[in-house]
Amino acid sequence: MNQVQELEQAILARAERLAAEYRERGRRRRDGILRDAAEGLRLREQREEDIAKSLGERSFRQQVQASELKLQSHLDQVRWNLVTDVEQRLRERMTVFMANEADYLASLEAYLRQAAAQIESEQLVAELGAKDHRLLADRWESIAAALAPGKSLSLAPEPIETLGGVRVTSADGRIRVDHTFEGRLVRLRNSIRQVILERLLPAGLDTSNLFGGP
Repeated sequence: MNQVQELEQAILARAERLAAEYRERGRRRRDGILRDAAEGLRLREQREEDIAKSLGERSFRQQVQASELKLQSHLDQVRWNLVTDVEQRLRERMTVFMANEADYLASLEAYLRQAAAQIESEQLVAELGAKDHRLLADRWESIAAALAPGKSLSLAPEPIETLGGVRVTSADGRIRVDHTFEGRLVRLRNSIRQVILERLLPAGLDTSNLFGGP
């Protein structure tokens, strides 16, 4: 074999080694690309799954919150209707109570006596609804003398808007004791609502203290 042939064989062998080396590099590169692509696909699928799960949980929470808000709104309406119903029943009870003139007048006198004792003023003014104003105006002096000894308890010249009861103020208007039906109802409203919240049954409400005594 001459030198030219030896050189050619050497070149061919070198070329084959380089080709094999490049093929191996290409294979490793291809495998790396495939692995990266597979990992990227896995991560993308994981992200999409996490996003879908998050959106599902968020949608579920929103549905639960919407249901809770709807239920709360319904319960608020139920409570409000119960409070309104109780207040209406109290008005009806007050009307029945006022029809018993003897008991009602005794209650008015008790409120007047209590208010006159509570207010630290010598000059007092009593305010009544139109019906009570007409009923008591002619004998007011004797009533005032008996219920507020040592004080001047005058009757306001004009009646006030009230279902019943009495409101007593100092002559300067700075002190007021409100024993009207509406005034006592305002003070009892929170208690009424608390009972309704606890029982959700207006039938269990004790309303005897509204006009049963001072």
